[in-house]
Amino acid sequence: MLLIFGGLPAVGKTAIATGLARCINAVHLRIDSIEQALRNSNVAITGPEGYVVAYAVAEDNLRLDRTVIADSVNPIEATRAAWRKVAQRAGKRYIEVEIVCSDHAEHQRRSESRTSDIASLQLPTWQQVCAREYELWQAGIVIDTAGQGIEASVSALSEILEGIVWQKQANPK
Repeated sequence: MLLIFGGLPAVGKTAIATGLARCINAVHLRIDSIEQALRNSNVAITGPEGYVVAYAVAEDNLRLDRTVIADSVNPIEATRAAWRKVAQRAGKRYIEVEIVCSDHAEHQRRSESRTSDIASLQLPTWQQVCAREYELWQAGIVIDTAGQGIEASVSALSEILEGIVWQKQANPK
C-alpha cells in the first residue's frame, strides 16, 4: 500500500510519517531528504527532481510488497496524481492522508520554533509557509494536529488505517 501524505510545512507530517513507519515497518520516503541530498551533490532543484526520484523508489518498494509512506508537502494536484499513478503502475492500493493544523497560532508557533534534522536544509519562514501554493485537497483521511501530540496523531491514524484494512479484508471486492 502507498500512503500519500501531504500538508503545509510545520503541521507535523514528518513526525507522524516517521512514527507510523516505525509502527507498521513501512518504507518512509521524505522529499526533504531527497531534495537536500541532491542539493548537497550540486544538483539544482528547479522543478520536480526530488519527487521524480521518490516516485521511482516508491514504485520499486511497492513491487516488493512493502508499504510506502510518501512524505512531502504535496501541494498541487499534479504531484498527488503522480503518486496515485505510482501505486496503480505497481498494482497496489493507495490512501491519501492530509495532515493539517487548524489552530493558526499553534501552527505559526511550530513553524517559528522548529529546527531541521537534515543538515543544511533551510526551513521556510512563517511568511513563506503562509504564501506557499497549496491546492485544496479531498484526501481520504485528514488528521488535525492542533492541540494533539505526535503520539496521539499516530495512534489516531493507525486506528483509521486498521479500520480501512479490516474493511478491505471483510469485503475484498
